Amino acid sequence: MSRSMSLIQPGERHEEVLSFLERRKSVPLTQFRGPGPDDAMLRRLLAIAARAPDHGRLEPWRFVIYRPDDGARIGDALAALVAARDPETSADDLERERNRLRRAPVAIGVVSTAGSHERIPEWEQFLSAGAVAMNLVTAATAAGFAVNWVTGWYSDDAEGRAILGLAPHERMAAVVHIGDYDTPIPDRPRPDLDALISHYEGPYDGSA
Repeated sequence: MSRSMSLIQPGERHEEVLSFLERRKSVPLTQFRGPGPDDAMLRRLLAIAARAPDHGRLEPWRFVIYRPDDGARIGDALAALVAARDPETSADDLERERNRLRRAPVAIGVVSTAGSHERIPEWEQFLSAGAVAMNLVTAATAAGFAVNWVTGWYSDDAEGRAILGLAPHERMAAVVHIGDYDTPIPDRPRPDLDALISHYEGPYDGSA
């Protein structure tokens, strides 16, 4: 097959993909099961995730793979951090910290490595990492896995980010949990689209 024939053609429509996107939903972490994706499937999902909008082809993101054993070490460190900051933290809350990254067979950290650039602002680079994360969520869901994007307080905390393996200049755009599930998942209420849509009426005039 030639390169041109392998691409989506102008006007080509994939109704099954649109239907899938209309039905996509997250699976609660309490319903995650093993075994989750094998190494080959995980690499395929990450390759799909990396096909994201990326102004300037900077690749301002990277992936960190967390397995349950990693999650146990991270959880212990997070619990210790929380306890050090607040010695009155309850045993239940400390256990919640220990379980943060071990509820799924695998969790993927999508790390923004955005930095100063002469043309491309850092916020735009960070948005690219968000697009990577959403690609990963969509691809893993399409592959039949349980998926949930739950980042957590520790992703926006300097000490928490260090525990997760991030350098000081990096930020955690997403932690995408991936596993299996065996229970139907009800949908949740969706936004009122009409309340979110407006039509351009000229420059902002200072009103609401």
